Amino acid sequence: MRLRSLIVLLVVAALAAGGLYWRLGRGEEVRLQPVGRGTAAEIVYATGVVEPVRWAKMASMVRERIVEHCACEGQPVKAGAMLVRLDDREVRANLAEQQARLALATRELERVTALLQRGVSTQQASDKATSDLAQIRALVSATTERLANYTILAPRDGIVLRQDGEVGEVADVGQILFRVGDPRPLQVTAEVAEEDIPRVIAGQTVLLRTDAFRDRRLAGTVREITPMGDTATKTFRIRIALPDDTPLHFGMSVEANIVTREAEAALLVPNEGLVGGAVFTVEQGRLVRRPVQTGIRGTRMTQVLSGLAEGDLIAVPAEARWRGGERARVAP
Repeated sequence: MRLRSLIVLLVVAALAAGGLYWRLGRGEEVRLQPVGRGTAAEIVYATGVVEPVRWAKMASMVRERIVEHCACEGQPVKAGAMLVRLDDREVRANLAEQQARLALATRELERVTALLQRGVSTQQASDKATSDLAQIRALVSATTERLANYTILAPRDGIVLRQDGEVGEVADVGQILFRVGDPRPLQVTAEVAEEDIPRVIAGQTVLLRTDAFRDRRLAGTVREITPMGDTATKTFRIRIALPDDTPLHFGMSVEANIVTREAEAALLVPNEGLVGGAVFTVEQGRLVRRPVQTGIRGTRMTQVLSGLAEGDLIAVPAEARWRGGERARVAP
């Protein structure tokens, strides 16, 4: 058994040595790609959501059952129009009771005042009646304001962009029930990482991507940048203006590539061909390391400022273990 194991190990070692000898003898197989020209672009990546520029969200202020809504999704509404009404029977009953107490307190004050003028009552009784009336008036005022929370009105003229919640459902506090605004113009509200925000300025071109329009070029322009970032997410909010003819719809999620620097007719090499500030060419069957000075680095291509000429052939992908001088053969 030991002899058989030894023979197997010797065979494996011989095969490995043979493979290494064959590889070193023939050299690295590399693919060559010509250096060309194009537009070099440095981008900042962000994600965002398409929204109208002018719109408002209406949320429920109380937790109560929906008893009526306008059923007007997609329809124009005027400011002050009723959008949804919640079950307010209990509040109305409380208000009715308080108004009855208010009437009673008013009559009591009138009675005490008349008695005081005739010298039959005291100033202390008059002060108490006045205080009781003021308290019930404040209570009625507070309940009336609370009652207003049970009816949601349109805050502006516009289109009902979205309606959530049906009659019979219970609306939670803070639940958005209606969105009212103008369907055009649209914008993208996006989040940019705080380390990238110094490179973003208003007016920069933004290239947008969404699965709904994979083959269509979508562009916008940085319109504004929020002065203060979010300390929790470490991001800054930006707003990207969209053209009026954009095919994007309100609520779509998009990827935003903000072009922070751009150079036309630049000498470009693929990023996979760069290793340690150099590229590799093949001369007389061996790899030759050629240091280059780079400029704008994009997601796929990098601008070369010096060290290469248009049409030069470089090895791709370059390997970090290459040092130059290794044998190489060009892949067919």
